[in-house]
Amino acid sequence: MSAEASKPLPSDRGQHLLRVLIQRYIREGQPVGSRTLAKDAGLDLSPATIRNVMSDLEEMGLVSAPHTSAGRIPTPKGYRLFVDTLVRYRPPDDREMRRIRAQIRGESSNPEGFVAAISVMLSEFTSMAGVVTVPRAPRVTLRQIEFLPLSENRVLVILVVNDREVQNRILQTDRNYTASELIEAQNFINEHYAGLVLEQVRSRLLEDLDTTRDSMNQTMHEIISVAQSAMDGAGGAENRYVVAGETKLMDFAELSDVGTLRGLFEAFSRKRLILDLLDRSINANGVQIFIGEESGYRIFDGCSVVTAPYHMDDDTIGVLGVIGPTRMAYDRVVPIVDVTARLLEAALHQSS
Repeated sequence: MSAEASKPLPSDRGQHLLRVLIQRYIREGQPVGSRTLAKDAGLDLSPATIRNVMSDLEEMGLVSAPHTSAGRIPTPKGYRLFVDTLVRYRPPDDREMRRIRAQIRGESSNPEGFVAAISVMLSEFTSMAGVVTVPRAPRVTLRQIEFLPLSENRVLVILVVNDREVQNRILQTDRNYTASELIEAQNFINEHYAGLVLEQVRSRLLEDLDTTRDSMNQTMHEIISVAQSAMDGAGGAENRYVVAGETKLMDFAELSDVGTLRGLFEAFSRKRLILDLLDRSINANGVQIFIGEESGYRIFDGCSVVTAPYHMDDDTIGVLGVIGPTRMAYDRVVPIVDVTARLLEAALHQSS
């Protein structure tokens, strides 16, 4: 449990009013005054009593007043309490479920088209930006490696992975290696690392190169370093994703000024930033919600990111999600992201 979660919660009345305030603010995007809140809350409370409760919520950091006497708006901390304990999630209805299933079935044979269609669908369903990573191959296991010398300081690397899948790499090296040198290196790798998942091979190679630096001859050391490079990226699409609907963020007043939009569009174009954000969800258990500064990137301080990993058997092979303002309809967006991830898993399992 986080430090925030261990702090005292508002009273039941305070939680009810906070929920009503956030729901109203999500719908209209305007600060909510005490009289409006009194009508929406369905409680027999005077505006003065509601103002006192709002003052308590403000002291707890759950709401703020952007201007004097202008009503209150939720803070990121208020949204966090809302999504963790107060929101009433609404799963997609039957019509929406049929649309999601049809979209996923329609593109399952083409990975790039698959994720593009799903990211567009997420954007259309939520009116925000949808993002989906291309499925990466689950558990790529090294069966055998072979090196063949080529001209001009190049080496052909033949990787046999999983059952019988063959992948070729041509690597540029610092010098020419003889066939016997390459055979010695491939025999060493096949003897010590065959049968391991490639991620294990890469990490073990790094460790072993450090520990055997003094005992292993320089040529062998160089060739194994080449082999480590050959396995980077083998088996998949770890670094590819598709974003759709970025321009829909222009429809939200809090994100629509030129400076904010420029920063957001630059963030979408910076591959490493988005991948880092998605990587933080790759091993998560279910839906993750990053609100404002929780993303760790200042450019997303006015945004929320809702993500869910999707799996093949026991392996996480990708992430999908939605990026929008903190004033998003969490009750609707979170179930859509969750359901889409689950249906995507089912489609991938059927096609495997």
